[in-house]
Amino acid sequence: MTQAVIELQQIKKSFGALSVLKGVSITAHKGEVISLIGSSGSGKSTLLRCANLLEWAEGGNILIEGDAVRWKETSSGRKPADAAQLISIRTNLSMVFQQFNLWSHMTILQNVTEAPVSVLGRDRKEVEAEALNWLDKVGIVDKADNYPSQLSGGQQQRAAIARALAMQPRALLFDEPTSALDPELEQEVVKVIKQLAAEGRTMILVTHDMALARDVSDRVVFLHQGLIEEEGEPAELFANPKSERLRQFLSATATS
Repeated sequence: MTQAVIELQQIKKSFGALSVLKGVSITAHKGEVISLIGSSGSGKSTLLRCANLLEWAEGGNILIEGDAVRWKETSSGRKPADAAQLISIRTNLSMVFQQFNLWSHMTILQNVTEAPVSVLGRDRKEVEAEALNWLDKVGIVDKADNYPSQLSGGQQQRAAIARALAMQPRALLFDEPTSALDPELEQEVVKVIKQLAAEGRTMILVTHDMALARDVSDRVVFLHQGLIEEEGEPAELFANPKSERLRQFLSATATS
């Protein structure tokens, strides 16, 4: 078995009285693609945000390449105890969001180069040369000097993927990367994600696109009411769902 890049052990998270994650465990090994599926409110995006510490899990352990997150208890709950570790984890788990989250006042090239320069302290000229390669990889190098508002949604999402790749992360986390796009633009982004999967990049993908989950995943995890209801290889899980709830979910997504 290859090295575990991300280990989530019995992750729990609540928002007020609402228990969103009730003890979820997932391990992503090097080069593995895991898709998280489930209905709205099942905890998929929250789990992803807990993985790179955008949300702080109230229970459970998080290990990145074997390094466990160190916590401290405070009056308002537990928080990461090591600021340097927090930055390192967020650097090594690049997140691609549903709504792109590009900086509107920066060109696409500046969006891609900003974090490697300001966070990693790398040389700007060197980073710019690499950024153009990343933009070429996702098919929008000709948009390097444009601003986000001048790009389509699909182009903006591809710019966001290039920005994530520029950090040379250990893993990529995708939070519904195509759900804000119309079908034609969605396919532009799907093509890039499939290419990244074929390259053997470690990825955890929250998606509503069952075809994408089927095509790119080594493993699919179905979350229901904050717990893993079922998981397995995509061919088996989609063809022969064992739980009634998963059968209902797949039937609904097939007819929607």
